[in-house]
Amino acid sequence: MAAEKDMTVGDPQKIILNFTIPVFIGNVFQQVYSMADTVIVGKFVGTKALAAVGATGTINFLILGFLLGLTAGFTVLTAQKFGAGDMGSMRKTVGNAAILSFIVAVAMTLVSMLGMRWLLTFMNTPEDIFDDAYTYIMIICGGIFTQVLYNLLSSILRALGNSKTPLYFLLLSAGLNIVLDLVLIIYFHMGVAGAAYATVISQGVSGFLCLIFIIKKVPVLHMEKGEFRLEKNLSIQQLKVGFPMALQYSITAIGTMMVQSALNMLGSIAVAAFTAANKIENLLTQAFVAQGVTMATYCAQNMGAGRPDRIRKGFRAADMQGFLYGIGAGIFFIFAGKYLTYLFLSENVEEVIGNVEIYLRCIGIFMIPLAIVNIYRNGIQGMGYGLLPMMAGVAELVGRGATALVAAHYRSYFGTCMASPVAWILASALLLVMYHFIMKDLDQRFKSNVESAKNRL
Repeated sequence: MAAEKDMTVGDPQKIILNFTIPVFIGNVFQQVYSMADTVIVGKFVGTKALAAVGATGTINFLILGFLLGLTAGFTVLTAQKFGAGDMGSMRKTVGNAAILSFIVAVAMTLVSMLGMRWLLTFMNTPEDIFDDAYTYIMIICGGIFTQVLYNLLSSILRALGNSKTPLYFLLLSAGLNIVLDLVLIIYFHMGVAGAAYATVISQGVSGFLCLIFIIKKVPVLHMEKGEFRLEKNLSIQQLKVGFPMALQYSITAIGTMMVQSALNMLGSIAVAAFTAANKIENLLTQAFVAQGVTMATYCAQNMGAGRPDRIRKGFRAADMQGFLYGIGAGIFFIFAGKYLTYLFLSENVEEVIGNVEIYLRCIGIFMIPLAIVNIYRNGIQGMGYGLLPMMAGVAELVGRGATALVAAHYRSYFGTCMASPVAWILASALLLVMYHFIMKDLDQRFKSNVESAKNRL
């Protein structure tokens, strides 16, 4: 089976679904990394240890989300060159992205580790969980290189239309993560540190396996002389897309950190409940994240091929799939999601489960706006528009941050739970307006190109 997939031909509905499913499964198993930490820590170390891991979740998202957005942005140009059939230029984008990613990984490791104690203090991390939270997140930051390795290489493979291979390696490393969690926490009594080490090691394994696969099975990515070097113009192009995508994640994370700060004021039980509910949410909403990854690759390849008509069809197909899934996920969250709390805790369950239910009911009603955010933000980024989707991120920040401030003022758990839905509504409305004007501009641009070509003939 070919390691690459041309997404510029064939039925968009089928192509998008077939690409999304492996990414979805892979994302779910990537969540297993943190879920395994949460379940095993909650069951075998205790509620406060669970809260400590949860208290670092937004910081983790801030750092690793920035790196994920950056590496994904670097490979948008890779997908466009692949869609255009220019393999030499495609390989140059890969070599340049690798060097840029290494530089960024070094900088982020240093900055995050030096500033972590201050950041946890700034976020009002409760004293009774501070030390465990600091230990956990420092180990995660020390393993930033493993995240960058996997995210970059899996993004490169997906840019070439291959969403299955990264899935296989994630399945293997997710199983390794669970085994390491059990061994390090239960048998070596390493507590939250054991959970963090298990995560970093497992991520490293998945990245290394991607590298071996590329070397052995993807000849189109075998670098030739002069293709693996840093070029000024290419770096500027990749940073123009990658940096706004990274900032998009960071802006979202900053808003989430404001929510976490409001939540921390309510005590460790509220933090534990929010942590468990957030894990349940993340597990089911990975389908939307997968759709976003798919649309970024699909739109990038078709943009490179000059096919705005297929881009429109792709958005319609993704909308239908996302909306149907969103309705089903929302029903589950509202009526049954709270029962998954028993996976995470063996103590204080009755105190926690009521708050879990509140959170899941708040988000369950707003799954369609969340689907729109993921589909359109990533699709627009895939077309090469880095800055515009970031504005939707600003709208998310405003919505999430303002709601969190009000919730903090009134010490309202319900208000804290509503922060994300408010953010999704604002961002989705803005993205739909952007999409309308972008497609109108693309239609005019490609029509003009066709007429120019006819005149030259």
